[in-house]
Amino acid sequence: MAHTLILKAAHFAAEKHRDQRRKDKNASPYIIHPISVALAITQIGGVDDPETLAAALLHDTLEDTDTKPEELEAEFGKKVCEYVLDVSDDKTLPKDERKRRQIEHAKKISKGAALIKLGDKISNVTDVINNPPEDWDINRRKEYLDWAEKVIENCPKVNDRMENKFKEIIKQGREALI
Repeated sequence: MAHTLILKAAHFAAEKHRDQRRKDKNASPYIIHPISVALAITQIGGVDDPETLAAALLHDTLEDTDTKPEELEAEFGKKVCEYVLDVSDDKTLPKDERKRRQIEHAKKISKGAALIKLGDKISNVTDVINNPPEDWDINRRKEYLDWAEKVIENCPKVNDRMENKFKEIIKQGREALI
């Protein structure tokens, strides 16, 4: 049953993100990102909770696709939907306001959402360092690392291995971007 939930979430996310691409120079298929987030949570964090992993796979569906919370809850249950809502930005707001709110909101998120946020930032920071959007110069990449660090600093402390990996990646990123 647990595997079914995770595979169903992977399928749902792949369908919802099927026409989306990442902003890197290769325009990688978007689905690589949610899979990377779920993989970080399980490989680095040792987390095997199916609802957390399903929510990790679905974490961008509300803000980046036409998915509605009611659809997520009907398909995956209340807990998965709550995790996804907890890590979703309000895309109607300007980018700077969304970024500011993400830092503030991180203080209030659940343990499951904090795991997803850690996985998301590990994935995104790794991409910003190794495979950034083509139009991002060094300063924009450094700003992203600083912002991501503020978000994670405000998250509840939920997984030492993931938190240490995030700090290690930030340190490596800063050294690489000097």
